[in-house]
Amino acid sequence: MDHPTTPQDQQQVKFQLDLEESGILRLTWPRGAKIKESDAQRAMDRVNELCGPKRHPMIVDMATTDDVTRGARSVFAKPCQANRIALWGSSPVDRVIANFFLGIMKPPCPTKFFTSETEALEWLGQS
Repeated sequence: MDHPTTPQDQQQVKFQLDLEESGILRLTWPRGAKIKESDAQRAMDRVNELCGPKRHPMIVDMATTDDVTRGARSVFAKPCQANRIALWGSSPVDRVIANFFLGIMKPPCPTKFFTSETEALEWLGQS
């Protein structure tokens, strides 16, 4: 059953992406984000643009993400300039989203879920 589109459905989710001095990409989604395919594509395009020809490890702060659509998950499963991805979250919802992604989709590079930012960054540094 199709649902009518609301203006809220059309809004782009703003994200923050930084390439830190350590060489680690940090992707942060805002509180309550409902990530759609177009949002995921914009983020991955920006990752590729920021990295250029070099590949970097990436930490994704998903601690306050509410939902990731099927289309967004398919975008995240495509190869990009990240060579390792640490998914960092804290709630049971974060774990479910991450485990669903890791179990259903084949990540394009080594990808792991963490509840500790320190452990996530240590794992990324092992590349």
